[in-house]
Amino acid sequence: SSTHLRGLPDLEWVSRVRVNTQAVLKRAQSIQGQKLPKKQWQSAWLLKAVTCIDLTTLSGDDTPSNVHRLCMKAIQPVRHDLLRKMDMHDKGISTAAVCVYPSRVADAVRSLKAANSSIPVASVATGFPAGQTPLESRLQEVRSAVNDGATEIDIVINRMLALTGQWEAMFNEIRLFREACGDAHMKTILAVGELETLSNVYKASMVAMMAGSDFIKTSTGKEAVNATYPVAIVMLRAIRDYFLCTGHKIYHEVTGQYAAHHELPMA
Repeated sequence: SSTHLRGLPDLEWVSRVRVNTQAVLKRAQSIQGQKLPKKQWQSAWLLKAVTCIDLTTLSGDDTPSNVHRLCMKAIQPVRHDLLRKMDMHDKGISTAAVCVYPSRVADAVRSLKAANSSIPVASVATGFPAGQTPLESRLQEVRSAVNDGATEIDIVINRMLALTGQWEAMFNEIRLFREACGDAHMKTILAVGELETLSNVYKASMVAMMAGSDFIKTSTGKEAVNATYPVAIVMLRAIRDYFLCTGHKIYHEVTGQYAAHHELPMA
C-alpha cells in the first residue's frame, strides 16, 4: 500500500546487477515488429490510453486560467460526438489525473471541485526536473503539494547518486519522500535518459520500489531521451522481479514526447 514502508534492505546485491543489453535490444525489436490493432480494436485501445493519461502543464507561464482549461479538458478529453458514435458517451471517459507544479495544485483542486469532478490532482516535486535542489527544499515541495490537495506526487530521483552507485543514499532519500507523501501515491521518475546504462535503469527501478514507490516512471519529458522500448522492458522486468520477491504490485508509467503519461499495470 502507499503508506507501507519496506524495511532497510541489503542493497549490496544491487551494485552487482548486470543487464544483458543485447538480449533486451533483441526483445525490443521483436515487440516493435508486432502488428498494431486495427479498426474498433484500435479505437478501444486509444480510448483506454486516454483514461491512463496524466494531462499535464508544466510551463513557466502557467496561470489559474490555463490550469482551469486543462482541468476542463481532463473531464472531457474526447469530443462528445465521437464518444456517442462509439457508444461510449455515458461511460465517464476522462483522463487519469491532472498534473501541475506544486504552486498550481490549489488552482487545479479548486477547478475540479467546482466541476464536481473526482479526477485526482498530481504534482511534480523534489526539484523537478533536475532534482538538484537541497533535500529539505525537495521535501517541503512534497509537503506543500499534499497540503494543497495533491493525491499523487511525482518525485524525481537524484541522478548523481545513481550515476555514482550510491544506492543506499538514494534509497534513504526516496524513503523520506515516501514519508512526506503521507497517503498520496508516490510516483518515482527515474529520468532514464540520464542514467547512462540499462543496468542503472534496473538498479534505480529496484531501489525506488524498495523505498516505497507506488509507480516507477521513465522520465520527466524534459530530458533529451525519454521513453524507449528497451528501457520499458528493463523497468517492467524489474517490476516483475520485485513482485515475485515481495508480492507488492508496482505500476509502470511512460512519459512520451508530449509528456503524456500512460500508466500500465505490471506485465
